[in-house]
Amino acid sequence: MVAAWTGRVVGAGVAVPAVLPQDRLWDDFFAEHYAGSELARRVWTNSGVATRNGVVDPRVEDVSGWSTGARMRRFVEEAMPLGKEALALCLDDAGIDPRDVDQLTVVSCTGYATPGLDILLARDLGMRSDVQRLHVGHMGCYAALPGLATVADAAAARGKVGLLLCLELTSLHIQPPSADREQMVAHSLFSDAAAAVAVLPSPAPGLEVVDLVARTDVTGSALMTWDVTDLGFRMGLSSKVPRVLREHVAEVVAELLDAHGLRVPDVAGWVVHPGGPRIIDVVADRLGLDSSRVADSRAVLREHGNCSSATVLIILSRLLAAGTLEAGDPVVCLAFGPGLTLYATLLRAAPG
Repeated sequence: MVAAWTGRVVGAGVAVPAVLPQDRLWDDFFAEHYAGSELARRVWTNSGVATRNGVVDPRVEDVSGWSTGARMRRFVEEAMPLGKEALALCLDDAGIDPRDVDQLTVVSCTGYATPGLDILLARDLGMRSDVQRLHVGHMGCYAALPGLATVADAAAARGKVGLLLCLELTSLHIQPPSADREQMVAHSLFSDAAAAVAVLPSPAPGLEVVDLVARTDVTGSALMTWDVTDLGFRMGLSSKVPRVLREHVAEVVAELLDAHGLRVPDVAGWVVHPGGPRIIDVVADRLGLDSSRVADSRAVLREHGNCSSATVLIILSRLLAAGTLEAGDPVVCLAFGPGLTLYATLLRAAPG
């Protein structure tokens, strides 16, 4: 008889590079970068970010004129120690030995290498030679949730012990000066981080991965882009994104919850990707969430900025560390990205 497993998140680890104060970044680099633009200053002031993290401090090292090849070489150099730290913390939190890992999924849209980070990190952490690996690339900010579903499916279907690592180094992709407002917004928000979660087949205490819902509105596909150029990756981020999100988020969440006999008030924890202050505002308004329900999302935006795919895992790690969930409590994770795409994941606190 085949075991009836479910995938459960049982540990997390977060690693971030140097802290960069938002006001000093403006005063000491971006004010001159944008030639004193009043528009850029307003964008910076309204970003909702107080500090963020970066492997590159533009006040010390201006990479805006670097080739994509140079940026990719730097990506591997910086990503390896950061990824190892996040994974080591996650393994320790979950009480797992690296040789017990069956499946490693690595998510990133900010750098590429072959052999990939999945191979290099598995090697350096001492995982088995038969560890199964997956690299998820260029999906953007929502990629953690399909990544989590993949790891959880391997646990549920085949009893695999899995790790998911989301690692993004957006500081490598500062662009040359431009009057483009979308570039100003991107440079004011995005940050670097590595975040990992461990997923075990049940029985295990933690957060059971219950369900996943996706919605892509292709009519808005041009509103959020991430293009590979000769000078790194260039973000396109329209001010219309919150408007499209407003049209779909309530319906997506209702689809996720209705299938399990739940309503919005039943949800004990909300993990909302803070794409920017307006994104959080739209989600809270459309779902009727008071400020306390999205406080962690605002705090992560304020303290770390938008870390692309790593951001929801950072918020989830805070929720796990708080220890406030009781057995059976539902948790909803929401993330948004190119496409325009919305992903919603339902988790449920499992007994300890």
